[in-house]
Amino acid sequence: MERNFKMVAKTLFGFEEILAKELRNLGASNVVEGVRNVSFEGDTGFMYKANLCLRTAIKIIKPIHTFQVANEDDFYRKIYKIDWTEYLSVDDTFAVDSTVNSDNFTHSLYVSQKTKDAIVDKFRDLEGKRPDVDVKNPDIRINIHIHKNTCNVSLDSSGNSLHHRGYRISTNIAPINEVLAAGLLLLSGWDGQCDFLDPMCGSGTMLTEATMIACNIPANINRKGFAFEKWHDFDADLYEKIVSSSLKRTREFHHKITGYDKAPSAIRKAEENIENANLSEYITVSRKDFFKTQKESDGPLHMCFNPPYGERLDRSDLDSDFDVEEFYSNIGDTLKQGYPGTNAWFITSNLQALKFVGLRPSRKIKVFNSHLESRLVKYVMYEGSKKAKYNNREENI
Repeated sequence: MERNFKMVAKTLFGFEEILAKELRNLGASNVVEGVRNVSFEGDTGFMYKANLCLRTAIKIIKPIHTFQVANEDDFYRKIYKIDWTEYLSVDDTFAVDSTVNSDNFTHSLYVSQKTKDAIVDKFRDLEGKRPDVDVKNPDIRINIHIHKNTCNVSLDSSGNSLHHRGYRISTNIAPINEVLAAGLLLLSGWDGQCDFLDPMCGSGTMLTEATMIACNIPANINRKGFAFEKWHDFDADLYEKIVSSSLKRTREFHHKITGYDKAPSAIRKAEENIENANLSEYITVSRKDFFKTQKESDGPLHMCFNPPYGERLDRSDLDSDFDVEEFYSNIGDTLKQGYPGTNAWFITSNLQALKFVGLRPSRKIKVFNSHLESRLVKYVMYEGSKKAKYNNREENI
């Protein structure tokens, strides 16, 4: 039986807790939350499963060496000393990604270059030939992280960021990141136990991620591949078993998932992406202006959306008559007048605009949309009349 080894899953700020929960549910051991990362232990099969199934991970890296480093020459010598033939050959290509937070090392690109030099020199000294660098599609991607005087050398098992799910072929301006969408849904408590609506669905990312959560479909089942598939020790039979086992855990969904958008181009793109994800049977998208709609079914409704206006877009992308105050006021009015029995969540980086909604959120969760500090806010729209105090509770995180 193969021994477990340490891995690190990188994520977005604010998603550490839900990523740790995902890892525990998958069967990881020694799960420890960090800042924008969660460390854990598992075997090779679990590394495959983590890449395939985790919704809130950006990358899964496998540490292979840790050492103290004093200066540039010391760094070069210690990288050179590693037995790189265990991981690549002269016929392989490689790339290096570096992150530095140190007084002795201030330029990540320089650290990547020194790493490349040490690896190339090692092979040239051993075999008289050297492996080539390929930054776009390497056989091995090496991750260097220097914090103060500690250097961690890891192999990137994912390759391209895991937010590249593989289903999104058409996008609108400023589309939401797939990992961000999945994380917002999990933070909102979405579990597939009622109807779901994204009233401003854009290219359909939130709808697709919501459906995969509801049906327990592996997050990255549509990806073309992972970096670990090029590793020398890749076990294709084991990987196929992991894929098969994960697909057996999918479940049926007995509610409705619906998306609205008033732009015909957005509807077309959403339909293309949803079809590409093989989820057309679960999702309905319609050309509608949310502000002219009302709830279409009885029973509870879970709403989660990413309003299309704000700092995410250049002013030239907005309608000439766009008014922030009116837009957010219309969100509040539409929820109050047309959506009883609804838990409504949305993300915004325009914190001032929230004042115009006219409702007090029951939750505010700090997240980041790219580099923009944002809030995921929740509004509870009750069925029938409720005392005002229940609508005016506020919990800030």
